[in-house]
Amino acid sequence: MAGTFQVVINGTPVEDDFYTKMAALEVEENADEPGAFVMKLPVATDGGTDLTFVNDPRLQPFANVAVVVKQEDQADQCVFDGYVLSHKLHLETGAASSLLEVWGQDASWLMNLEEKAREWVDVTDGSVANSIFGEYGFAPADENTDEDAVSHPESGHSLMQRATDIQFLRNLARRNGKLCRVAAEDKPGQLTGYFITPPLDGEPTVTLALNDAAAATVSALDFEWDVTRPSAVNARQALLTDASEDGASGNAADSGLAALDERDLATFAGRATTVLLTTVVDDAGELAARAQGLLRESGWFLRCEGETDASRLKAVLRAATVVQVDGAGAVHSGKYFVWKVRHSFTQDAHKMRFSLCRNAAGPAPSGAGGLPFGL
Repeated sequence: MAGTFQVVINGTPVEDDFYTKMAALEVEENADEPGAFVMKLPVATDGGTDLTFVNDPRLQPFANVAVVVKQEDQADQCVFDGYVLSHKLHLETGAASSLLEVWGQDASWLMNLEEKAREWVDVTDGSVANSIFGEYGFAPADENTDEDAVSHPESGHSLMQRATDIQFLRNLARRNGKLCRVAAEDKPGQLTGYFITPPLDGEPTVTLALNDAAAATVSALDFEWDVTRPSAVNARQALLTDASEDGASGNAADSGLAALDERDLATFAGRATTVLLTTVVDDAGELAARAQGLLRESGWFLRCEGETDASRLKAVLRAATVVQVDGAGAVHSGKYFVWKVRHSFTQDAHKMRFSLCRNAAGPAPSGAGGLPFGL
């Protein structure tokens, strides 16, 4: 085992010699996309007619690969558990610089092997997600049926699936303003299926401190805001069950998510940007849910990117958690949602390149002037 992480292939930890040979290992976690890994291994002749690693039985199609982060006095963190899906082989004369790149995605790929056509009746979207996760042996998250008001009764429009299971669930999640993913926590093989509202109410799991010479945990951060996105939705739909001339209304100016600071998108921009939503629904409640889902997606208008390492942070950043950013001024300091983490491992280090976002900015300016940053 390397000092900061462990690689487990088909349920068995690799030998120590594997780490000394491995040229690179990266893992990417996402809040709403499949996790992925890439492993680079040097290639040489095996003394016979074959090449090292290329035909290794542990690295064949759909071999199970897991990466577990180890930290002293903390619980293990399984940042990837998935399957080998691709090889890229580069060969050079003499094999001195030959390299094998092994790539794969997390266990949600198992839900992508078959396109299906099936009808779901008398169900809610959350219960559909739990049923599908159960078919693969993934434990459904307890929160999957929170905010689960949209139903599909036999008397209305049934829910039709014409896609792979994971494509279908991700589409459902997007229109509900939820996140869909499959991930492990501490041990390989213990996988949870998530179909959840972004969890923004909890306390930050870690603090990213920038402008404190004694306690800084990051050296640089890049921030960006963008107000060219909707902050209000007008939605109206004629219903078969309602003879009203105007139809049902599902207008929305609030995503329903907890704001991570004082000023949401419309407040920060100073004016609203309104879009028109047209969709087929059974009732006004479902129409309002669709409108809220659109605002949740567009509401992440402030982003932050940076890099740290586990030894400096004394923690492991995980996607779909809340962190605190300090030392970045009134507008940009505060709570952020972790959208993506790229873990880069060597035998002695664990670096984390991260992308954070939030749906609010800090307080409005109170006056002009001030000193240059850092003075």
